[in-house]
Amino acid sequence: MLFASAVAVTHRTLATIDLVIIGIYFALVFGIGFYFSRKERTSEDYFLASRNVGWFAIGASLFVSNISTEHFIGLAGSGATSGLPVGAFEWLACLILLILGWVFVPFYLRSNVFTMPEFLERRFNRHCATYLASISVIAYIFTKISVHLYAAAVVLERVVGWSPLTAAIILVVATGIYTIAGGLAAVIYTDLVQTLILLAGAIALTVIGMDKVGGFAGLRAAVPADYFHMVKPMSHAEFPWTGIFFGAPILGIWYWCTDQVIVQRVLSAKDEGHAKAGTIFAGFLKISPVFLLVMPGLIAFALYPQLFKVVGGHVTNGDIAYPTLIVNLLPAGLVGLMIAALLAALMGAMSSVFNSASTMVTLDFYKKFKPDATERQLVFFGRLATGAMVILGILWVPFIHLLSSQLYIYLQSVQGYISPPIAACFIFGILWPRLNGQGAISSLLVGFVLGAVRFIFELLDKTRHYDSGAIRWLVDMNFLHYAILMFVVCTLVLVGVSMMYPAPERRKLAGLTFATVAEKLDTAEVHTAHLQKETRTEHLINVAFTGVLLATVVGLWFYFR
Repeated sequence: MLFASAVAVTHRTLATIDLVIIGIYFALVFGIGFYFSRKERTSEDYFLASRNVGWFAIGASLFVSNISTEHFIGLAGSGATSGLPVGAFEWLACLILLILGWVFVPFYLRSNVFTMPEFLERRFNRHCATYLASISVIAYIFTKISVHLYAAAVVLERVVGWSPLTAAIILVVATGIYTIAGGLAAVIYTDLVQTLILLAGAIALTVIGMDKVGGFAGLRAAVPADYFHMVKPMSHAEFPWTGIFFGAPILGIWYWCTDQVIVQRVLSAKDEGHAKAGTIFAGFLKISPVFLLVMPGLIAFALYPQLFKVVGGHVTNGDIAYPTLIVNLLPAGLVGLMIAALLAALMGAMSSVFNSASTMVTLDFYKKFKPDATERQLVFFGRLATGAMVILGILWVPFIHLLSSQLYIYLQSVQGYISPPIAACFIFGILWPRLNGQGAISSLLVGFVLGAVRFIFELLDKTRHYDSGAIRWLVDMNFLHYAILMFVVCTLVLVGVSMMYPAPERRKLAGLTFATVAEKLDTAEVHTAHLQKETRTEHLINVAFTGVLLATVVGLWFYFR
C-alpha cells in the first residue's frame, strides 16, 4: 500500500480543551432536557412533543435517531473491509424516507395515532398490535441498545482508554435522565443540537483524512479498485445487487415507515406539510454518511494498512478504522469535538429508543389495561417505563462483547429477520381494504417463525458446522435474499388467510386505506392540525425538493456503480 509507512498510535490523552468541549456538550443536552421537564405535561406533550414540531427539527431528529455510534464504527469498518457498497443502505434510505413522507404520513396523521401498534390495531385487530409492540420492545433491547453500547465501548476504549463497562453505564444513565425528564420534546430538540455536533465532527475528520491521503485521487490509488463500485454481482457474499435493490427496501420500509422510533418524530409534526418536509430534509442528510462515515474507513485502510488483519483477501478487524483515524489525525480540541459527536450519536439514538419504547409500553399495554388512567398517570408510567429500559440497557452491558465484529452487517441481518412480515402488513394493509386481522396475525406469526429458524441455525452453525443440504441452503443464503423470500411467503399467507374470512367492515377502515382515505374517521377526537393538508406553496416546495433529492441520489449511484 502507498501509505504503509504511516505510524499509528492507539490511544490519546484528552487535553483540557477537549474536556471543556465535552463538558459544554453535556451542559447543552441536560439544559434542554430539564427545560422541557419544567413544562406542564399531558400525554400528548410528553409522548408527541405537543404535536407542534417544525420540519427542520423533525428532519434532524430523524437523522440522529438513525445515526448512532455503530454507524461510525460499523460503516467505517465495512468501508475498510469492502469499500463503498455498504453505503447503498444509506442512499436507499433517502428514497424510503420519501415513501414515508408521501405515502404513509397522511394515513398516520389523519388517524390521530400515537404509536404504530395502535395504527395496526385500527387497521386489523388487537392481536396484531400486541405482536408489533412486543417484538419492537424486545428488538430495541437486543439490537438497538446492545449495538449502540457495543459501538460506544469500542470507540471510547480505543480512543481514550476508558473502561467499556464504566463508559457504557455512565452514558446509559445520562441519556435516561434527560429522556425521562423531558419526553419527546427534549429528545427532538437535543437531537437538533446533536445533529450539528455530529456533522461538524465527522466533516472535520473526513476533510483532514482526505488531505492526509492525497485527496480523492490518492485514495483511489491506495485501495483496491473494486472498493469504489457500489453495485456488486448477485453472487457477492454481503452486498449482491439483487439483495440491495429488492431485499434492502423491505428492511427500509419496516425501519423508516413502520418503526416507532422513526415514525414518532413525524407524528409530532405541526401538520402534514411539515411532516413531509421533515422526511425530505432527512433524506438529504442521509446522503452524507457515505462520505462522512464509509469513506473514512477507506482512508484508514489506505493510511494504516499494517493495523488491519487480512485473511483470505478480506479485512477481519474493520471496526478499528474510525477510532484509528481519531487518535492519529485530529489535533487537541478536535478530538474533544469528535468525542462529543460520537456521544451525540449514541445518546441521540438511545434516547429515541428509550422514549419510543416507553410510549409503546404505556399506550399499547398500560392504557389498555387501565383505560381510565389520567394524563398525569400516563406520563408518570411513561417515565417509569423509560427508567425500566435504562435498567435493561445497563444489565445488557456485560454481554455486548458477544456481538459480531462486522457490526453494521450484524444489525442489518437481525433486522432482516424481523422486518418482512411487518412490512407486508403495513404495505398491503393500506393498499387493499379486503385484507383482515386473521390474515395479518397469521402473516406476522409465520414471519416470526421463519426469522427465528434462520437466526437460530445461523448462531448454531458458528459452533457446529451443518452438512445437511437444506440447512446449508438456509444458513448460507444472503440475509437480504432471505428477507425477499420471507416477504413473499408472508404476503401469500396474508392474502390467502384473509380470503378465507369475511372482509372487514368498511366503516372501520375510514382513513386507513387508499380506498377509504377520504371517508370520515371513526375515531374519538381528532387533532385538527393533522387534517390540515399542505398549502399550495408548501406542496410545490416539497415536490421541487423531492425531485432534487431523487436526481442527486440516482446521479451518485450511477457515478459509483
